[in-house]
Amino acid sequence: MNWHLHFLGVGAAHAVALGSSAAVLERAGVPLLLVDCGPDTLDRYLAVYDALPPAVFITHTHMDHVAGLEQLFIRLWLDPHLRGTTRIFAHAALVPWLQARVGDYPGALAEGGANFWEAFRLVPCTRGFWLDGLWFDVFATRHHVPGTSYGLALDGSFVFTGDTRPIPEVLASRVGGGEVIAHDCGLVGNPSHTGIDDVEREYPQALRARLLLYHYGSAADGDALASLGYRIARPGERIALPAPMEPRGDAG
Repeated sequence: MNWHLHFLGVGAAHAVALGSSAAVLERAGVPLLLVDCGPDTLDRYLAVYDALPPAVFITHTHMDHVAGLEQLFIRLWLDPHLRGTTRIFAHAALVPWLQARVGDYPGALAEGGANFWEAFRLVPCTRGFWLDGLWFDVFATRHHVPGTSYGLALDGSFVFTGDTRPIPEVLASRVGGGEVIAHDCGLVGNPSHTGIDDVEREYPQALRARLLLYHYGSAADGDALASLGYRIARPGERIALPAPMEPRGDAG
């Protein structure tokens, strides 16, 4: 069975031309899980799959990663057959922030009568979650205030950091096989994001060789990162993944 990580967008918040950073886990060409939902993500998703996502994982609640949830709400709510069919997975610590960001506006619809979360199946998690017989690990990352950003790992297949500073100890505990490591990285780092100098300082060569960089500032920045010998995710690109390992008995 073929597994891919399909990058709908790879850009930092200001890199509009690259699309909001979001990726879809595909199994045999079928979308299984959308990771993040920025302002342009749903349009890009629909253009490829012609259907709404069955499940979404939210890494953190900056608007370039969650603004598309409003559009998704409208499409789900206005079709009674679709209401409640899309699962939203988020670390439990993010639920208050999600509520404040997208769920708490007075009147989800101007006509009234609609509660925001009734359009979805909100599934809070801590260590991880089950989806279609697979166990996904959820882990904390370093992005602004502690406890407000999380990455995702599928054992043996991939790690997706979301927005983060370097997390060498975390990655060392999450990558035991041939996982592809999709990592936030720009040409220059800052207090909230990883730069290429951070990667070369913090990560050993064996781990750097497995990185797939995304969330950079421009196409030219991506080319510059690639010229340094790093693998770069491009908008619309499908990255082949190893098949995930069988979930451990204690995963849940």
